[in-house]
Amino acid sequence: MRAVVQRVDGASVTVADADGEGSGPAVVGEIIGEGLCVLVGVTHEDTAEKAAQLARKLWSVRVLEGEKSCSDVNAPLLVISQFTLYGDARKGRRPTWNAAAPGESAEPLVDEVVARLRALGARVETGRFGADMRVSLTNHGPFTVIIEV
Repeated sequence: MRAVVQRVDGASVTVADADGEGSGPAVVGEIIGEGLCVLVGVTHEDTAEKAAQLARKLWSVRVLEGEKSCSDVNAPLLVISQFTLYGDARKGRRPTWNAAAPGESAEPLVDEVVARLRALGARVETGRFGADMRVSLTNHGPFTVIIEV
């Protein structure tokens, strides 16, 4: 699993058609103040154990102000699935997505990351898997790290 982690001072995700019936855009996940915005990509070999490992790492990594972790200051996380993290653009002009796990494999593992974070005591907001999303955030730093497990 791969995660792009940004230290933020607020973040939200809006879905273009929130109810699937043309209702228009709506915010489906939002954190206010200091926290982490986490984009999660899943590849073919990933397992529930790797999801649990990633959750522990996200909860404890010391990247917030003053070298604190989310667990230290009870900071929220906004977790959003993003298969494009496994895109490969080394050849040609179009990225390939061969390394990204298909949705039916990836969605339960992203859900597992969220469930494990919540089990650790985290307040977690999410995007909507497979939806046309708009992510807004204020990157604090700027500070961005990549975590792979």
